Amino acid sequence: MINFEYIRASSVKAAVEALAKNPTGGFIAGGTNLIDLMKRGVTAPTRLIDINNLPLKQVEETSAGLHIGALAINSEVSANDLVKNNYPLLSMAFAAGASAQLRNMATVGGNMMQKTRCSYFYDTAMPCNKRQPGSGCGALQGHNRMHAIFGASDKCIAVHPSDMCVALAALNATVTVSGPKGERKILFTDFHRLPGDKPELDNTLQKGEIITGVIIPKNTFNKNHYLKIRDRASYAFALISVAAALEVSGDTIKKASLAMGGVAHKPWRLTEAEKFLVGKTATKENFSKAADLAIKGAKGYGHNNFKLKMAPIAIVEALMIATGIA
Repeated sequence: MINFEYIRASSVKAAVEALAKNPTGGFIAGGTNLIDLMKRGVTAPTRLIDINNLPLKQVEETSAGLHIGALAINSEVSANDLVKNNYPLLSMAFAAGASAQLRNMATVGGNMMQKTRCSYFYDTAMPCNKRQPGSGCGALQGHNRMHAIFGASDKCIAVHPSDMCVALAALNATVTVSGPKGERKILFTDFHRLPGDKPELDNTLQKGEIITGVIIPKNTFNKNHYLKIRDRASYAFALISVAAALEVSGDTIKKASLAMGGVAHKPWRLTEAEKFLVGKTATKENFSKAADLAIKGAKGYGHNNFKLKMAPIAIVEALMIATGIA
């Protein structure tokens, strides 16, 4: 780990200004991912700006919906009564996301900013376009069991590791950010990027911007489930995850929102499946048809071909558990 400067910011404005003075720096809150990256030599910020003193820890209901500050701790958000009662899908995703120790340190904003867990990204001796643009993608012809089946490119097939982000994508959240040009809002589904020709860019934050919070709009979803399939029941990243949120009246699906994790460089919304389900009855047959639509365009890279069969099965299972017909 190289030497770096450490400072504490007392306000959002001060944090933004501190980063502007040293563009090779970075923000640190819980540090549950950043410190690992620094220890391994994957990243080497010359200035760390501690933002833990910023007033961004709120979890409160507003006229726009649930407002969660970027520095709210994952475990506290998960246990919050507003979240458990009104946005249970998010609470489920947090519970599936990490060990209790990590959830007690990690923040909502940091969760959004975490890097892929691709082994080629973490191994500085291996080629990785995300870590070193132009060096190649080791996973394309290498061990790619955990990798993407949607939205990948010949530059990168890594996946985004967050469970929280999959739920926020399904819940139509909005990200609030602040930067040198002021404040703005980003739809959560537009926050993370697909790799394209620039896999080193994980998100759509502009230079010098900081996440200040997330807003989840009020919803009428009364059937929710977060399904996570992983190699072991204890802390592990998803092979495939499904966030399912439905409004069901009688046996009829009035609204549907679905997203997947472990399958793309960003949380992957299943828009065609959502459209199909609206107005349909909640049956296994209809769920299977929706899953077939959802998997169109998926592509395996060898070791991860099993995901092509696992993904539709997982979608059906999540919908059946959510609606209680499993």
